[in-house]
Amino acid sequence: MTDIENEITAGLIAELLREQHPDLANLPLTLGARGWDNQLWRLGDDLAVRLPWATEDADELLLKEHAYLPAMAPQLPLQVPVPQRLGQPSEQFPRPWIVTTWVPGEPADCAPATRGVEAADALAAFLKALHQPAPDDAPVGRNRGGPLVDADEGFEYFLKETTNRGLIPHPDTVREIWKDALAAPVWTGPSLWLHADLHPANLLTRDGTFCGVVDFGDLCAGDPACDLAAGWHVLPDGAIDRFHQSYSSAADTATLRRARGWAVLKALACLLIGDNGVHGRTGGKATWGPPADAALQRLTATHS
Repeated sequence: MTDIENEITAGLIAELLREQHPDLANLPLTLGARGWDNQLWRLGDDLAVRLPWATEDADELLLKEHAYLPAMAPQLPLQVPVPQRLGQPSEQFPRPWIVTTWVPGEPADCAPATRGVEAADALAAFLKALHQPAPDDAPVGRNRGGPLVDADEGFEYFLKETTNRGLIPHPDTVREIWKDALAAPVWTGPSLWLHADLHPANLLTRDGTFCGVVDFGDLCAGDPACDLAAGWHVLPDGAIDRFHQSYSSAADTATLRRARGWAVLKALACLLIGDNGVHGRTGGKATWGPPADAALQRLTATHS
C-alpha cells in the first residue's frame, strides 16, 4: 500500500484542475468516498474526480476505465461513471487521474436494495448488456474471470482467517460449496466483458432498487460466473431465482455452480474487510461485513 491520503485535499485537486483543465477549476469540490484504490471527489453537480491514493496498480485501473468505458457506457441500462478528462502526472501529483460523470445514488452496502423483483431485473439487465464477447486484446483480470481453481489458495486463506475469528458458523458447508464449484465444468464459451468487482459498495441504489454501477477498474474478459456471484451479495432475500431467470438461460447449471464458488470467496474476503473495519484495522470497511454475512447465510441455507 502506498498511502498518500494526507496529500489529497480539495486544494490540491483545485490546483491540478487549474493547471490542466482550468474550465473546471472553479466548480465546488466535496469528498465523495475513499475506495480501495482511489479517492472520489464530487466536482460541481455532474462530475467527479478520481485519483489513485493507495495501491500501486491504481494508476493502471484508472487508465483502463478511461480507455474502455466511454464506448461501453451507452450500451448499459444503469448509469456508470463516464470518463471525460484525463489528468497527467505532474510535480504536484505524480500519478494519472480522471474526471468522470457523477453517478447519483447510495452505495448498496449502506442502502441495500429492498425491492426484490425490480432489483433482480435491473441487475440481470445490466449484466446481460455488459456480458458481450470481448476482443482478443481485452484486459486480463486480477485473478478474476479465469478458472476458479486459480483462486483456491486465496479461498483457503480466507476460510482459515474467518474461521479463526469466529465469523462463520458453518465452515464445512462453505468448503462444500467451494469444492462443488471447483468440480463444475469450466467455462468454454467466448471471453465476455466483466465488471469483475461487483460487491455492494460498487452498486448504487435509489428507491429500493439499483440505479448505477461504479468502479470499473477491474474490467476484464472471462467467465461470467465471476459477475453472477453478485446476486447473493446485493439482492434481498428471495430474489436470487428471479435474478437467474431474468438473466436468461445463458446462466446454465455449471455457470451457476461456479458463481456460487465466486460468491463464497467474495463473502469470506468481505467478512475479513468488514471485521477489520469494526476493529479499526488498516484497510477495513465496517459496512462490508453485514452484506457478506447475509450472502453467506443465503448460500449455506440453500446448499444441499
